[in-house]
Amino acid sequence: MIGFYTLVAKESKRILRIWRQTLVPPIITTTLYFLIFGTLIGKRIGDMNGVSYMQFIAPGLIMMSAITASYTNSASSFFLSKFVRNIEELLVSPLSTHTIIWGYVAGSIVRGVLVGILVTAVALCFVSYEIHSWFVIILTMLMTTIAFGLGGLINAVFANNFDDIGTIPTFVLTPLTYLGGVFYSITLLPEFWQTVSQFNPIVYMISGFRYGFLGISDVSIYYTFGVLLLFIIVLYSWAYSLINRGVGLRS
Repeated sequence: MIGFYTLVAKESKRILRIWRQTLVPPIITTTLYFLIFGTLIGKRIGDMNGVSYMQFIAPGLIMMSAITASYTNSASSFFLSKFVRNIEELLVSPLSTHTIIWGYVAGSIVRGVLVGILVTAVALCFVSYEIHSWFVIILTMLMTTIAFGLGGLINAVFANNFDDIGTIPTFVLTPLTYLGGVFYSITLLPEFWQTVSQFNPIVYMISGFRYGFLGISDVSIYYTFGVLLLFIIVLYSWAYSLINRGVGLRS
């Protein structure tokens, strides 16, 4: 437990030490989204699923920021440890593979939740909510940041340089997020594309998070938690196998 707490403290201090890189950019980006999509375009769109357009997109923007933050944190931090070769100290220490994984994932949770709280504060400057379910909001946020923290860890294991860290977020994560129903309800899509969207896991995360705020969702809340649990199990097993075997970590 001492090793775990040390890793979490290290990750948390890193996040706060470089807060201009970790916490400020999501606030600026989200503010621009609200000004452009919410205030300017939203007035022309009107209501979406019975609520104002700005209320509709706010949960998606919060979740989008948390996803990016949690993924980037574990990917960049773990790869940096690999790059400067201090990851070898962890591998030869008495720390178990489980402890190493959860230490880095906990850092992703901290950053994802902090970003989520800050972006929510920005959202409340534009809209107000009568929260439907705090339990769903908190559980969806925690499970999502865990899943993408594990995803970032796996990315870092395979990465050979800093460019590899940005490849997945740019070419995979960002398109899936924008197509995940942040700015629209998937029920507006033709039937074929609705079916295709159901293979995008981020649709379930954003819909579940929106359900916690508004009580409306494009997919069943049970599907949301089922998909998240499945992703966590698969990604954790993969990350454990890679790190336990030292793939990409041992010279």
